[in-house]
Amino acid sequence: MSFSHRILVVRNDKLGDFMLAWPALKALRHASPDNHIAVLVPDYTAPMARLCPWIDEVIIDPGAGSGSQLTTLMRNGHFDALLTLFSTPRVGWAGMRARIPLRMAPATKWAQLFYGTRIPQRRSRSLKPEYIYNLELAEALAERLNQYPRRVSPPYWPLSDEERTAQRQQLAQELSLDSQRQWWVLHPGSGGSAVNLTPQRYIELAEKVARQTDKAISFIVSWGPGEEERATAVVEALTTHGVDARLMPARAGLAEFALTLAAANGMIAGSTGPLHIAGCLNIATLGFYPAKRSATSLRWQTCNSSDKRLAFSPPPSENAGQATNMELVDIDAAASALAELINKG
Repeated sequence: MSFSHRILVVRNDKLGDFMLAWPALKALRHASPDNHIAVLVPDYTAPMARLCPWIDEVIIDPGAGSGSQLTTLMRNGHFDALLTLFSTPRVGWAGMRARIPLRMAPATKWAQLFYGTRIPQRRSRSLKPEYIYNLELAEALAERLNQYPRRVSPPYWPLSDEERTAQRQQLAQELSLDSQRQWWVLHPGSGGSAVNLTPQRYIELAEKVARQTDKAISFIVSWGPGEEERATAVVEALTTHGVDARLMPARAGLAEFALTLAAANGMIAGSTGPLHIAGCLNIATLGFYPAKRSATSLRWQTCNSSDKRLAFSPPPSENAGQATNMELVDIDAAASALAELINKG
């Protein structure tokens, strides 16, 4: 018999990492609709946590140097289980001191000593996507709680058709976009969290795609904090070369930006948070990744359907500089693959 439980899931690092936890959160919700699922996240990703349909409670991580406060937050939650998707000593120690009965984490690093249940995964080998590693942890937790979830599938952020239509109508009005065109968000920034193509390479890609596709397409160039000038330059260059490109309007915050992505047919970006938001929305994605083992396109694969997912990297190399040299990405191949995907849409 399955019983409901109070579960705390921890993914308190970057936006992309948190978005790749949504499949695990969906699995825990489907294991028992009555589970109370809380998440521990930093203030930065909290707006996305509040939008997640699988989450009941959002707890803001008080940060480093606040061990006692974190312990108190955990203890006051009366949780039956703690699932830490990326284990750290601070979180493990707080969970142990809070006396959460079932504490689970990957069996990596010495922080695993604070967890009574440890699951070997060998994530450093990058043999599976990150979201699959997270899913497997959630499924293992559910089994130990006598809940047996089926493997969940996209979309992991299932917005209604009405919400998507509303977002598309709003963006069309703001940018005077033709609703009969395909809209592709191009995100040339990285927020400093990942290697990425240069703006010039994104311009080259968009020009090639516009020439090769049979469909009418508009590029909406998005930007994050401190990136508006770069995005504007990309729009101006594309417009000069006859490519329909618009600058995404400013949004009040991360949640509003994320909802705007639901208006698009697809997204083009490096391995960044916005790309993984698009993956959760199950729109098409073209991602650019380095070739180093810890950051491969397989490990940091978007969690959308496989037929909506493209990824390109520099050629494999034992030379670290070559593996992260995004100038070596085959833009011609990427443009051809994306044009083919667009033509199918």
